[in-house]
Amino acid sequence: MDALLWIILAIALVIAEAFTATILIVFFAAGAAGAAIAAGLGASVLVQVIVFALVSGVSVAAVRPIVMRHARSALESGETPFGIEAIEGSRGTVVDEVGADHGMIKLDGELWQARAYDGNETFLPGEHVRVVKVRGATVLVWHDDLPDV
Repeated sequence: MDALLWIILAIALVIAEAFTATILIVFFAAGAAGAAIAAGLGASVLVQVIVFALVSGVSVAAVRPIVMRHARSALESGETPFGIEAIEGSRGTVVDEVGADHGMIKLDGELWQARAYDGNETFLPGEHVRVVKVRGATVLVWHDDLPDV
């Protein structure tokens, strides 16, 4: 019976982790799974609690730093960005006037929907702009007054 309670707790903790971005609760789920194994082997409740605490603590201390290091963006970790991260900071050319709610730019040979980063700005066709942020399939752009990186 104790093992079933630990398994239910582990499942509940995994579900709770799905609704957070902490990458922390899952380690307590691992502790609960360890306690369920201990309970299945016939350990006392005290030993189950100790196993829960040890597995949870060791998981947080040993595994979480590795997970968090890989969860950082390439720009934060000093690695070469790729995908959407590589687009931010890129230089594009305005194809269709870019304003607060419309526009199109050409970026590395591809057309992207664009909006002015500052809703009061307007960029005319032929102007060069820098991508400040990517939101879905739309890029937010600003004046190309930054040096090439």
